[in-house]
Amino acid sequence: MTETKEYSESAAQTQFILYWGDMGSQWGVNRSVAQIQALLFLSSSPLNAEQISERLGIARSNVSNSLKELVAWKLIRRVPIHGDRREHFEAECDVWEIATRVAQGRKEREIDPAMQVLSDCVAAAEAENDPNPTALARMKEMQEFLNVVDSWYDQMLDVPKSKLKMLMKMGNKVISLLTITGKKSE
Repeated sequence: MTETKEYSESAAQTQFILYWGDMGSQWGVNRSVAQIQALLFLSSSPLNAEQISERLGIARSNVSNSLKELVAWKLIRRVPIHGDRREHFEAECDVWEIATRVAQGRKEREIDPAMQVLSDCVAAAEAENDPNPTALARMKEMQEFLNVVDSWYDQMLDVPKSKLKMLMKMGNKVISLLTITGKKSE
C-alpha cells in the first residue's frame, strides 16, 4: 500500500487552518468543513479521511460528512492513489476558481430562492385590492436590486480571470472613470 508523503504542519499552517474554520463559521459554513478545506488547500499531496481526522482532531464521521459537502461544492476532488484503495482528496488551489465556486454555490442556495420568493411576494401584493404602497415599492426596489446583482453575476462569469483581476485591482479608478464620462453616482 502506497502512503502519501507525511509532512509536519507549521505554526503558520495551523493558525491558517484555525482561522479559516472560524471565518467559515461566521459565514454560515460548518467549522470542520472549512478547516478540512484549508488543510487540503495547504497540503502538497492528497490526504485520506484518516489522515485528515488525525491532523485536525475531528471525528472520522464528521470528516466523511464534511468531505461529501466539499465535493458537492466542487472545492475538493477525489484523487486515486496507486496501490491504495482508500479515497484521497485534494483541494482546488486556484483562489479565483474557489471564489467563483463559492459565489456560485451561495447564489444557488441563497440569492435564487430569495429572488423567487420576492417575485411571488410582489405578485401577491400587486393582486391585493388595496396594496400597501410603501411595502410594495420597497419590495419592488429589493427585487430590482437582486435582478441587478443576478445580471452582474452572470456577466462576471464570462469575464476572463486575468481581466477580472485587473478590474478588481482598479478599485476607485473605475469610479473616477465613470465620473469623467458623465455618469455620476445616485
